[in-house]
Amino acid sequence: MTKADIVAKIAEKLGLEKGDVQATVETFMTEVKSSLEEGDNVYLRGFGSFIVKTRAEKTGRNISKNTTIKIPAHNIPAFKPAKVFVEGVKVNNEAK
Repeated sequence: MTKADIVAKIAEKLGLEKGDVQATVETFMTEVKSSLEEGDNVYLRGFGSFIVKTRAEKTGRNISKNTTIKIPAHNIPAFKPAKVFVEGVKVNNEAK
């Protein structure tokens, strides 16, 4: 499912203009992104959490030059689904 599909479904279900729904969805995504960039987590009860994870410094290898390199500590965005969300996916999608 793409962002356009999400916009179309929401517009159809709520009877709103696609342009208004698209602006709302894009504003939501912008706010989540800016909150994570500032180091704040975003919690959506019943859906999940957008969180900032810290990766520790580690030693990596450059295989082509056969050398080791230091990979500095850095932050990455992550999504942790709510238990209700996970259970719904488990029940509705059997393993193939």
